[in-house]
Amino acid sequence: MKKNTSLLFLLFITLSHSLKAQESVDIDGRLQPLLNDFFEQCKKYNIDYHSKLFELEKIDIVQTLPLAENGTVLGKVERNAAGEAQNILINWAALLDPEILKVVAFHEFAHHFLDYKHTCQDCNEIMAVTNTSYFDIARDWDNQVEHLFISSPLYMAQNTSAHVTSLSFD
Repeated sequence: MKKNTSLLFLLFITLSHSLKAQESVDIDGRLQPLLNDFFEQCKKYNIDYHSKLFELEKIDIVQTLPLAENGTVLGKVERNAAGEAQNILINWAALLDPEILKVVAFHEFAHHFLDYKHTCQDCNEIMAVTNTSYFDIARDWDNQVEHLFISSPLYMAQNTSAHVTSLSFD
């Protein structure tokens, strides 16, 4: 009987641990101020970010993303086999300039927290696949951030559903 109780208890602990939501996210301190800025914008546009934050295991600067002449990856939302976001990764090379880091970080944060896909191949927007000049984006930062948020899939879905009214034709 004691063995069955212990086995049942162990099974309960294992199940509760696997069902429990992520309690903490490992965030590289160099990215924390940018994440805080991003969350301030989320608050400004009434976008909840808390639950999505705890879907992640880490937000990190890494040396494992490709860095080559025709194949550099400055940032990536890493997903598990089920397609769920696990990590937001930023290439160490983005650290070489604070403006590049800011654009890349906001780009990756927007993928996860704002449900963004890329908006274009190269159009000098934060959500472009590549950009000819990250510095042009940084110089127009306030407008770029406003555009990023008000044209985001999440913001547009929230505001469309909030403004839907019922029409009756009698």
